[in-house]
Amino acid sequence: MINAYDFDETIYKGDSSVDFYFYCLKRNKKVLLQLPKQLGGFLLYKMKIIDKTKMKEKIFSYLKRIDNIEDYIADFWKSHQKNIKEWYIKQQRKTDVIISASPEFLLKPLEKEYHFEVIASKVDPKTGIFSSKNCHDYEKIRRYEENHTEKVKEFYTDSIKADKAMLEYAKEGFIVKGNEITKYETK
Repeated sequence: MINAYDFDETIYKGDSSVDFYFYCLKRNKKVLLQLPKQLGGFLLYKMKIIDKTKMKEKIFSYLKRIDNIEDYIADFWKSHQKNIKEWYIKQQRKTDVIISASPEFLLKPLEKEYHFEVIASKVDPKTGIFSSKNCHDYEKIRRYEENHTEKVKEFYTDSIKADKAMLEYAKEGFIVKGNEITKYETK
């Protein structure tokens, strides 16, 4: 059986996309040049003019200001891998699947060390443009079923609202708050 996990705030302490943004900003002030576009995208999303995927493209537009993105990613994980929660490390299995709305390019480097599979939003690391839908809600199920026929035994998330579809898709669901894990009960 396969266990699946959301990433940010579930097995990773924090939001890896936000942490990576600030990491890039510290190393490269040119990232700030995208701030008007990012704020505009956020406002358009809040006004329901654009969807979450388009809003995130505007947020990730800062990536085009970084020439050596692979080096940034590698260095980022050297300092942020400590944010992988200990409870996950203790229970992880080689058949685990991480299903996240974070960019695939950011999480993929962790596959080798943790021996899990990453399913995440496909984002061009050089432009911030999505080549898939933002991997959240029912998109997580659709993307999981592209490569798996086996049912998810357990799914772990920090957010019922964001991951209700996956919680009900799995045989058992669990809610993670910090390091506390409670069973999800359908109503």
